[in-house]
Amino acid sequence: MRLHFYFTRILLTILITGGLYFSSCEKEPMLEDPSVKLVFSTDTVLFDTIFTTIGSATRHFKVYNPYKKSILISSVSLSGDTGSPYRMNVDGVPGRSFSDIKLRGGDSIYVFVETTIDPVGGDLPMVVEDSVVFVTNGNTQDVKLVAWGQDVNVINGEIFNTGTLIAGKPYLVYNSMLVDTGQVLSLEPGVRMHFHRDSRLFVAGTILAEGSREHPVIFEGARTESAYRNIPGQWEGIWLMPGSSGNRFVHSRIRNAFNGIIADTVGSPGSITLYLANSRIENMTYAGLYARGTAVYSYNTVISNCGYHTVALTIGGDYTFYHCTFANYWNFSSRTTSSVVIANYYTDIYDNINLRPVKALFGNTIIHGSRSQELEFFVHPDAGFEVEFSHSLIGVDNSYGETFAGIFNNCIFRKAPGFIDQSQFNFRLNEDSPAIDAGDPVIGVIHPLDFDGKSRTDDSAPDIGAFEREEEPEGEN
Repeated sequence: MRLHFYFTRILLTILITGGLYFSSCEKEPMLEDPSVKLVFSTDTVLFDTIFTTIGSATRHFKVYNPYKKSILISSVSLSGDTGSPYRMNVDGVPGRSFSDIKLRGGDSIYVFVETTIDPVGGDLPMVVEDSVVFVTNGNTQDVKLVAWGQDVNVINGEIFNTGTLIAGKPYLVYNSMLVDTGQVLSLEPGVRMHFHRDSRLFVAGTILAEGSREHPVIFEGARTESAYRNIPGQWEGIWLMPGSSGNRFVHSRIRNAFNGIIADTVGSPGSITLYLANSRIENMTYAGLYARGTAVYSYNTVISNCGYHTVALTIGGDYTFYHCTFANYWNFSSRTTSSVVIANYYTDIYDNINLRPVKALFGNTIIHGSRSQELEFFVHPDAGFEVEFSHSLIGVDNSYGETFAGIFNNCIFRKAPGFIDQSQFNFRLNEDSPAIDAGDPVIGVIHPLDFDGKSRTDDSAPDIGAFEREEEPEGEN
Protein backbone atom coordinates (compact mmCIF):
# COMPACT_ATOMS: atom_id res chain seq x y z
CA MET A 1 0.00 0.00 0.00
CA ARG A 2 2.77 2.36 0.93
CA LEU A 3 4.70 1.43 -2.23
CA HIS A 4 1.66 2.12 -4.39
CA PHE A 5 1.20 5.55 -2.73
CA TYR A 6 4.89 6.36 -3.28
CA PHE A 7 4.79 5.59 -7.01
CA THR A 8 1.51 7.44 -7.39
CA ARG A 9 3.12 10.61 -6.00
CA ILE A 10 6.05 10.24 -8.39
CA LEU A 11 3.70 9.81 -11.33
CA LEU A 12 1.66 12.88 -10.37
CA THR A 13 4.83 14.93 -10.00
CA ILE A 14 6.02 13.89 -13.44
CA LEU A 15 2.65 14.65 -15.01
CA ILE A 16 2.43 18.09 -13.35
CA THR A 17 6.02 19.00 -14.20
CA GLY A 18 5.61 17.81 -17.73
CA GLY A 19 2.38 19.71 -18.08
CA LEU A 20 4.06 22.90 -16.93
CA TYR A 21 6.96 22.31 -19.29
CA PHE A 22 4.82 21.72 -22.34
CA SER A 23 2.58 24.63 -21.33
CA SER A 24 5.59 26.97 -21.11
CA CYS A 25 6.75 25.85 -24.52
CA GLU A 26 3.50 26.97 -26.08
CA LYS A 27 3.92 30.20 -27.96
CA GLU A 28 2.29 33.10 -26.11
CA PRO A 29 -0.19 34.89 -28.34
CA MET A 30 1.13 38.32 -29.39
CA LEU A 31 -0.68 41.30 -30.85
CA GLU A 32 0.60 41.71 -34.41
CA ASP A 33 -1.78 44.41 -35.61
CA PRO A 34 0.25 47.37 -37.07
CA SER A 35 -2.23 49.78 -35.50
CA VAL A 36 -1.09 48.74 -32.01
CA LYS A 37 0.39 51.67 -30.06
CA LEU A 38 2.31 51.94 -26.84
CA VAL A 39 1.29 54.47 -24.21
CA PHE A 40 3.92 56.74 -22.61
CA SER A 41 3.83 58.63 -19.31
CA THR A 42 5.03 61.73 -21.20
CA ASP A 43 5.65 62.76 -24.77
CA THR A 44 8.68 64.93 -23.93
CA VAL A 45 11.44 64.59 -21.35
CA LEU A 46 12.77 68.04 -20.42
CA PHE A 47 16.12 68.78 -18.78
CA ASP A 48 16.90 72.07 -17.09
CA THR A 49 20.00 74.02 -18.10
CA ILE A 50 23.04 71.73 -18.02
CA PHE A 51 26.62 72.95 -18.01
CA THR A 52 28.89 71.48 -20.66
CA THR A 53 31.08 68.63 -19.39
CA ILE A 54 28.77 68.04 -16.39
CA GLY A 55 26.25 65.25 -16.71
CA SER A 56 22.57 65.89 -16.05
CA ALA A 57 20.36 64.45 -13.39
CA THR A 58 18.62 61.25 -14.52
CA ARG A 59 15.10 61.58 -15.90
CA HIS A 60 12.72 58.73 -16.61
CA PHE A 61 9.45 57.86 -18.27
CA LYS A 62 7.24 54.76 -18.37
CA VAL A 63 6.14 52.70 -21.36
CA TYR A 64 2.75 50.97 -21.01
CA ASN A 65 1.08 48.11 -22.86
CA PRO A 66 -2.62 49.05 -22.62
CA TYR A 67 -3.81 45.75 -24.17
CA LYS A 68 -4.63 42.38 -22.60
CA LYS A 69 -2.26 40.46 -24.87
CA SER A 70 1.51 40.83 -24.99
CA ILE A 71 3.30 43.15 -27.43
CA LEU A 72 6.73 42.62 -28.96
CA ILE A 73 8.65 45.91 -29.24
CA SER A 74 11.01 45.12 -32.07
CA SER A 75 13.40 48.00 -31.34
CA VAL A 76 14.09 50.85 -28.91
CA SER A 77 16.83 53.28 -29.88
CA LEU A 78 18.08 56.85 -29.73
CA SER A 79 17.41 58.56 -33.02
CA GLY A 80 20.84 60.23 -32.81
CA ASP A 81 22.45 56.78 -32.66
CA THR A 82 26.16 56.87 -31.68
CA GLY A 83 26.32 60.64 -32.12
CA SER A 84 23.65 61.32 -29.51
CA PRO A 85 24.72 63.17 -26.33
CA TYR A 86 22.07 61.18 -24.46
CA ARG A 87 22.39 57.85 -22.69
CA MET A 88 19.57 55.53 -21.70
CA ASN A 89 18.75 52.54 -19.59
CA VAL A 90 15.76 50.35 -20.41
CA ASP A 91 14.37 48.49 -17.41
CA GLY A 92 17.77 48.30 -15.71
CA VAL A 93 19.89 47.55 -18.79
CA PRO A 94 22.13 50.37 -20.16
CA GLY A 95 22.62 50.78 -23.90
CA ARG A 96 21.88 52.86 -26.97
CA SER A 97 19.60 50.37 -28.72
CA PHE A 98 17.54 47.34 -27.74
CA SER A 99 15.57 44.76 -29.69
CA ASP A 100 12.73 42.26 -29.16
CA ILE A 101 11.43 43.48 -25.84
CA LYS A 102 8.30 41.58 -24.84
CA LEU A 103 5.84 43.67 -22.87
CA ARG A 104 3.04 41.65 -21.32
CA GLY A 105 -0.55 42.82 -21.36
CA GLY A 106 -1.19 45.61 -18.85
CA ASP A 107 2.49 45.75 -17.91
CA SER A 108 5.01 48.59 -18.19
CA ILE A 109 8.77 49.26 -18.30
CA TYR A 110 10.91 52.20 -17.23
CA VAL A 111 13.27 54.10 -19.52
CA PHE A 112 15.93 56.22 -17.80
CA VAL A 113 17.73 58.99 -19.69
CA GLU A 114 20.65 61.32 -18.94
CA THR A 115 22.97 63.51 -21.01
CA THR A 116 26.34 65.25 -21.13
CA ILE A 117 26.72 68.16 -23.53
CA ASP A 118 29.99 69.03 -25.27
CA PRO A 119 31.29 72.63 -25.25
CA VAL A 120 30.36 74.76 -28.25
CA GLY A 121 32.08 78.04 -27.35
CA GLY A 122 28.99 80.26 -27.17
CA ASP A 123 27.73 82.51 -24.37
CA LEU A 124 24.04 81.75 -24.81
CA PRO A 125 22.33 78.48 -23.89
CA MET A 126 21.63 76.11 -26.78
CA VAL A 127 18.94 73.49 -27.23
CA VAL A 128 20.09 69.87 -27.57
CA GLU A 129 17.37 67.56 -28.86
CA ASP A 130 17.00 63.88 -29.59
CA SER A 131 14.30 61.22 -29.15
CA VAL A 132 13.81 57.64 -28.03
CA VAL A 133 12.25 55.73 -30.93
CA PHE A 134 10.02 52.66 -30.44
CA VAL A 135 9.06 50.33 -33.30
CA THR A 136 6.19 47.92 -32.64
CA ASN A 137 4.65 45.82 -35.46
CA GLY A 138 6.14 48.28 -37.96
CA ASN A 139 4.53 51.21 -36.15
CA THR A 140 7.00 53.95 -35.08
CA GLN A 141 6.52 56.13 -32.02
CA ASP A 142 8.90 58.37 -30.11
CA VAL A 143 9.44 60.32 -26.90
CA LYS A 144 11.29 63.61 -27.42
CA LEU A 145 14.36 64.56 -25.36
CA VAL A 146 15.07 68.27 -24.89
CA ALA A 147 17.92 69.79 -22.88
CA TRP A 148 19.28 73.30 -22.56
CA GLY A 149 23.07 73.27 -22.64
CA GLN A 150 25.26 76.11 -21.40
CA ASP A 151 28.93 76.48 -22.20
CA VAL A 152 31.13 77.61 -19.27
CA ASN A 153 34.47 79.11 -18.36
CA VAL A 154 36.24 76.46 -16.30
CA ILE A 155 38.31 77.43 -13.24
CA ASN A 156 40.27 74.50 -11.86
CA GLY A 157 42.17 75.26 -8.66
CA GLU A 158 43.47 78.58 -10.02
CA ILE A 159 45.10 81.40 -8.04
CA PHE A 160 43.93 84.85 -9.13
CA ASN A 161 45.86 88.10 -9.15
CA THR A 162 44.27 91.51 -9.65
CA GLY A 163 41.78 91.37 -12.50
CA THR A 164 38.13 91.26 -13.51
CA LEU A 165 35.72 88.44 -14.28
CA ILE A 166 33.30 89.59 -16.97
CA ALA A 167 29.66 88.61 -17.46
CA GLY A 168 28.66 86.24 -20.27
CA LYS A 169 29.38 82.55 -19.97
CA PRO A 170 29.09 81.27 -16.37
CA TYR A 171 32.20 80.27 -14.45
CA LEU A 172 32.42 76.67 -13.27
CA VAL A 173 34.85 76.11 -10.40
CA TYR A 174 36.51 72.74 -9.79
CA ASN A 175 38.89 72.16 -6.88
CA SER A 176 38.28 75.67 -5.46
CA MET A 177 39.85 79.03 -6.38
CA LEU A 178 41.93 81.61 -4.48
CA VAL A 179 42.26 85.39 -4.65
CA ASP A 180 45.89 85.84 -3.67
CA THR A 181 47.23 88.04 -0.87
CA GLY A 182 47.29 91.72 -1.79
CA GLN A 183 45.31 91.11 -5.01
CA VAL A 184 41.85 92.43 -5.94
CA LEU A 185 39.41 90.37 -8.00
CA SER A 186 36.39 92.28 -9.35
CA LEU A 187 33.21 90.63 -10.61
CA GLU A 188 31.03 92.51 -13.09
CA PRO A 189 27.25 92.73 -12.72
CA GLY A 190 25.67 89.54 -14.03
CA VAL A 191 28.63 87.25 -13.34
CA ARG A 192 27.52 83.73 -12.38
CA MET A 193 29.88 81.58 -10.33
CA HIS A 194 29.03 77.87 -10.04
CA PHE A 195 31.03 75.65 -7.72
CA HIS A 196 31.49 71.92 -8.06
CA ARG A 197 31.05 69.70 -5.02
CA ASP A 198 33.62 70.38 -2.22
CA SER A 199 34.85 73.57 -3.94
CA ARG A 200 35.24 76.92 -2.20
CA LEU A 201 36.12 80.53 -2.95
CA PHE A 202 39.16 81.42 -0.82
CA VAL A 203 39.94 85.14 -0.48
CA ALA A 204 43.33 86.07 0.97
CA GLY A 205 43.25 89.45 -0.76
CA THR A 206 40.06 91.30 -1.74
CA ILE A 207 36.95 90.41 -3.74
CA LEU A 208 34.59 93.02 -5.15
CA ALA A 209 31.34 91.32 -6.19
CA GLU A 210 29.23 94.33 -7.13
CA GLY A 211 26.17 93.53 -9.15
CA SER A 212 23.05 95.53 -9.84
CA ARG A 213 19.39 95.01 -8.97
CA GLU A 214 18.73 93.75 -12.52
CA HIS A 215 21.97 91.81 -12.84
CA PRO A 216 23.13 90.42 -9.48
CA VAL A 217 26.35 88.48 -9.01
CA ILE A 218 25.42 84.86 -8.29
CA PHE A 219 27.35 82.25 -6.31
CA GLU A 220 25.83 78.76 -6.21
CA GLY A 221 26.39 75.07 -6.91
CA ALA A 222 27.09 73.47 -10.26
CA ARG A 223 23.72 71.72 -10.55
CA THR A 224 21.05 74.01 -11.96
CA GLU A 225 18.28 71.42 -12.42
CA SER A 226 15.03 72.14 -10.60
CA ALA A 227 15.60 69.18 -8.25
CA TYR A 228 18.71 70.95 -6.90
CA ARG A 229 17.26 74.46 -6.77
CA ASN A 230 16.97 74.69 -2.98
CA ILE A 231 19.27 71.93 -1.76
CA PRO A 232 21.93 73.11 0.74
CA GLY A 233 25.50 71.86 1.00
CA GLN A 234 26.25 71.61 -2.73
CA TRP A 235 29.56 73.47 -2.32
CA GLU A 236 31.68 74.79 0.56
CA GLY A 237 31.04 78.55 0.38
CA ILE A 238 33.16 81.73 0.58
CA TRP A 239 36.01 82.10 3.09
CA LEU A 240 37.49 85.54 3.74
CA MET A 241 40.78 84.41 5.21
CA PRO A 242 42.89 86.13 7.89
CA GLY A 243 44.45 89.22 6.32
CA SER A 244 41.68 89.69 3.76
CA SER A 245 40.14 93.18 3.78
CA GLY A 246 37.90 95.58 1.89
CA ASN A 247 35.61 92.86 0.53
CA ARG A 248 32.31 93.99 -0.99
CA PHE A 249 29.24 91.92 -1.86
CA VAL A 250 26.57 94.23 -3.29
CA HIS A 251 23.51 92.94 -5.14
CA SER A 252 24.91 89.44 -4.76
CA ARG A 253 23.17 86.13 -4.19
CA ILE A 254 24.88 83.25 -2.40
CA ARG A 255 22.98 79.95 -2.35
CA ASN A 256 23.08 76.29 -1.40
CA ALA A 257 26.50 75.99 0.25
CA PHE A 258 27.76 74.66 3.58
CA ASN A 259 28.54 78.18 4.84
CA GLY A 260 27.59 81.31 2.93
CA ILE A 261 30.41 83.63 4.00
CA ILE A 262 33.03 82.91 6.65
CA ALA A 263 34.70 86.19 7.65
CA ASP A 264 37.72 84.96 9.55
CA THR A 265 39.98 87.96 9.71
CA VAL A 266 40.96 90.87 11.94
CA GLY A 267 41.56 94.07 10.03
CA SER A 268 43.14 97.31 11.12
CA PRO A 269 41.14 99.47 13.59
CA GLY A 270 38.26 101.24 11.85
CA SER A 271 38.50 99.16 8.67
CA ILE A 272 35.68 97.00 7.33
CA THR A 273 36.50 93.46 6.32
CA LEU A 274 33.09 92.77 4.74
CA TYR A 275 30.63 95.22 3.23
CA LEU A 276 27.41 93.31 2.51
CA ALA A 277 24.44 95.13 0.97
CA ASN A 278 21.28 94.43 -1.04
CA SER A 279 22.18 90.76 -1.06
CA ARG A 280 20.67 87.38 -0.26
CA ILE A 281 22.28 84.38 1.42
CA GLU A 282 20.07 81.30 1.60
CA ASN A 283 20.00 77.52 2.07
CA MET A 284 23.18 76.90 4.06
CA THR A 285 23.90 73.65 5.87
CA TYR A 286 25.56 75.51 8.76
CA ALA A 287 25.54 79.33 8.72
CA GLY A 288 24.71 82.15 6.34
CA LEU A 289 27.26 84.59 7.79
CA TYR A 290 29.87 83.14 10.15
CA ALA A 291 31.96 86.06 11.42
CA ARG A 292 34.89 85.47 13.77
CA GLY A 293 36.58 88.50 15.29
CA THR A 294 36.11 90.69 12.26
CA ALA A 295 34.30 93.86 11.09
CA VAL A 296 31.10 93.72 9.03
CA TYR A 297 28.81 96.48 7.78
CA SER A 298 25.55 95.30 6.23
CA TYR A 299 22.18 96.65 5.12
CA ASN A 300 19.25 95.40 3.03
CA THR A 301 20.57 91.88 3.49
CA VAL A 302 18.34 88.80 3.61
CA ILE A 303 19.76 85.64 5.16
CA SER A 304 17.43 82.65 5.37
CA ASN A 305 17.05 78.92 5.90
CA CYS A 306 20.26 77.72 7.54
CA GLY A 307 20.79 74.48 9.44
CA TYR A 308 22.30 76.21 12.48
CA HIS A 309 22.53 80.02 12.29
CA THR A 310 21.66 82.73 9.83
CA VAL A 311 24.26 84.93 11.59
CA ALA A 312 26.94 83.77 14.03
CA LEU A 313 29.12 86.50 15.52
CA THR A 314 31.82 84.72 17.49
CA ILE A 315 35.28 85.52 18.85
CA GLY A 316 34.33 89.18 19.24
CA GLY A 317 34.36 91.78 16.47
CA ASP A 318 32.58 94.93 15.32
CA TYR A 319 29.27 94.60 13.46
CA THR A 320 26.55 96.86 12.08
CA PHE A 321 23.30 95.63 10.52
CA TYR A 322 20.66 98.04 9.25
CA HIS A 323 17.35 97.00 7.70
CA CYS A 324 18.20 93.32 7.43
CA THR A 325 15.91 90.28 7.48
CA PHE A 326 17.24 87.12 9.13
CA ALA A 327 14.54 84.47 8.66
CA ASN A 328 15.29 80.87 9.57
CA TYR A 329 12.63 78.32 8.64
CA TRP A 330 15.02 75.44 8.00
CA ASN A 331 13.07 72.24 7.30
CA PHE A 332 15.68 69.68 6.27
CA SER A 333 16.19 68.51 9.86
CA SER A 334 15.29 69.46 13.42
CA ARG A 335 17.16 72.68 14.19
CA THR A 336 18.03 73.16 17.88
CA THR A 337 20.10 76.34 17.63
CA SER A 338 19.11 80.01 17.61
CA SER A 339 19.14 81.85 14.32
CA VAL A 340 21.44 84.64 15.55
CA VAL A 341 24.16 84.08 18.16
CA ILE A 342 26.62 86.62 19.60
CA ALA A 343 29.60 85.76 21.82
CA ASN A 344 32.44 87.68 23.46
CA TYR A 345 34.56 84.66 24.33
CA TYR A 346 35.44 81.19 23.14
CA THR A 347 36.92 78.03 24.60
CA ASP A 348 39.95 76.62 22.79
CA ILE A 349 40.94 72.98 22.36
CA TYR A 350 42.78 73.07 25.70
CA ASP A 351 39.64 74.27 27.50
CA ASN A 352 41.11 77.72 27.99
CA ILE A 353 38.64 80.62 27.90
CA ASN A 354 39.71 83.36 25.51
CA LEU A 355 38.03 86.76 25.87
CA ARG A 356 37.14 88.77 22.77
CA PRO A 357 35.12 91.99 23.18
CA VAL A 358 32.22 92.39 20.79
CA LYS A 359 30.37 95.44 19.53
CA ALA A 360 27.20 95.02 17.49
CA LEU A 361 24.31 97.23 16.39
CA PHE A 362 21.11 95.87 14.83
CA GLY A 363 18.80 98.61 13.59
CA ASN A 364 15.35 98.15 12.02
CA THR A 365 16.10 94.45 11.59
CA ILE A 366 13.93 91.30 11.67
CA ILE A 367 15.23 88.17 13.43
CA HIS A 368 12.67 85.40 13.28
CA GLY A 369 12.20 81.74 12.48
CA SER A 370 10.56 78.46 13.39
CA ARG A 371 11.87 78.37 16.97
CA SER A 372 10.57 80.43 19.90
CA GLN A 373 14.13 81.54 20.78
CA GLU A 374 15.94 82.88 17.71
CA LEU A 375 18.49 85.12 19.46
CA GLU A 376 21.09 83.93 21.95
CA PHE A 377 23.98 85.62 23.77
CA PHE A 378 27.12 84.00 25.16
CA VAL A 379 28.43 86.63 27.54
CA HIS A 380 31.54 86.60 29.70
CA PRO A 381 31.44 89.36 32.35
CA ASP A 382 35.14 90.18 31.96
CA ALA A 383 34.94 91.02 28.24
CA GLY A 384 33.18 93.90 26.50
CA PHE A 385 29.66 93.21 25.26
CA GLU A 386 28.40 96.40 23.57
CA VAL A 387 25.33 95.09 21.80
CA GLU A 388 22.22 97.08 20.88
CA PHE A 389 18.98 96.24 19.09
CA SER A 390 17.01 99.27 18.00
CA HIS A 391 13.45 99.19 16.57
CA SER A 392 13.77 95.54 15.61
CA LEU A 393 11.34 92.62 15.51
CA ILE A 394 12.90 89.67 17.30
CA GLY A 395 11.82 86.09 17.92
CA VAL A 396 12.50 85.88 21.67
CA ASP A 397 10.17 85.73 24.64
CA ASN A 398 9.51 88.71 26.88
CA SER A 399 11.62 87.31 29.73
CA TYR A 400 14.70 87.39 27.53
CA GLY A 401 13.97 91.00 26.71
CA GLU A 402 13.66 91.77 30.41
CA THR A 403 16.93 90.02 31.30
CA PHE A 404 18.85 92.10 28.77
CA ALA A 405 16.62 95.18 29.00
CA GLY A 406 19.46 97.63 28.35
CA ILE A 407 20.23 96.02 25.02
CA PHE A 408 16.79 96.43 23.43
CA ASN A 409 15.39 99.78 22.35
CA ASN A 410 11.78 99.92 21.09
CA CYS A 411 11.84 96.31 19.92
CA ILE A 412 8.93 93.98 19.18
CA PHE A 413 8.94 90.53 20.79
CA ARG A 414 6.82 87.40 20.35
CA LYS A 415 5.06 88.58 17.19
CA ALA A 416 5.18 86.93 13.79
CA PRO A 417 6.67 89.27 11.21
CA GLY A 418 3.90 88.63 8.68
CA PHE A 419 5.93 87.51 5.70
CA ILE A 420 4.00 87.07 2.45
CA ASP A 421 5.25 83.49 1.86
CA GLN A 422 8.25 82.26 3.78
CA SER A 423 8.08 78.82 2.11
CA GLN A 424 8.84 80.53 -1.20
CA PHE A 425 11.53 82.79 0.31
CA ASN A 426 9.26 85.81 -0.07
CA PHE A 427 10.04 87.80 3.06
CA ARG A 428 8.20 90.93 1.99
CA LEU A 429 5.55 92.07 4.47
CA ASN A 430 1.84 91.45 4.25
CA GLU A 431 -0.67 94.17 5.03
CA ASP A 432 -1.10 93.06 8.67
CA SER A 433 2.59 92.89 9.57
CA PRO A 434 3.54 94.51 12.91
CA ALA A 435 6.81 95.58 11.25
CA ILE A 436 5.07 98.18 9.07
CA ASP A 437 6.04 101.76 10.03
CA ALA A 438 7.71 100.43 13.21
CA GLY A 439 11.29 101.32 12.26
CA ASP A 440 13.43 104.22 13.43
CA PRO A 441 13.21 107.12 10.93
CA VAL A 442 16.78 108.14 11.72
CA ILE A 443 18.03 104.72 10.59
CA GLY A 444 15.67 104.77 7.60
CA VAL A 445 17.34 107.92 6.31
CA ILE A 446 20.78 106.26 6.38
CA HIS A 447 19.62 103.82 3.70
CA PRO A 448 16.45 105.39 2.22
CA LEU A 449 15.86 102.70 -0.44
CA ASP A 450 14.89 99.12 0.40
CA PHE A 451 16.04 95.86 -1.19
CA ASP A 452 13.65 96.40 -4.13
CA GLY A 453 14.54 100.07 -4.56
CA LYS A 454 11.39 101.40 -2.85
CA SER A 455 11.60 104.54 -0.75
CA ARG A 456 11.54 104.27 3.05
CA THR A 457 11.04 107.98 3.59
CA ASP A 458 7.72 108.57 1.81
CA ASP A 459 5.55 107.84 4.86
CA SER A 460 5.63 108.38 8.63
CA ALA A 461 8.30 105.80 9.40
CA PRO A 462 10.20 103.03 7.66
CA ASP A 463 9.20 99.38 7.96
CA ILE A 464 11.41 96.97 9.87
CA GLY A 465 13.42 94.58 7.71
CA ALA A 466 14.90 94.63 4.23
CA PHE A 467 11.59 95.24 2.43
CA GLU A 468 9.36 98.32 2.58
CA ARG A 469 5.69 97.58 2.01
CA GLU A 470 4.22 99.89 -0.57
CA GLU A 471 0.49 100.32 -0.10
CA GLU A 472 -1.71 100.66 -3.16
CA PRO A 473 -3.43 104.06 -3.52
CA GLU A 474 -7.08 104.04 -2.57
CA GLY A 475 -9.39 103.17 -5.43
CA GLU A 476 -6.84 100.95 -7.24
CA ASN A 477 -7.28 97.19 -7.51
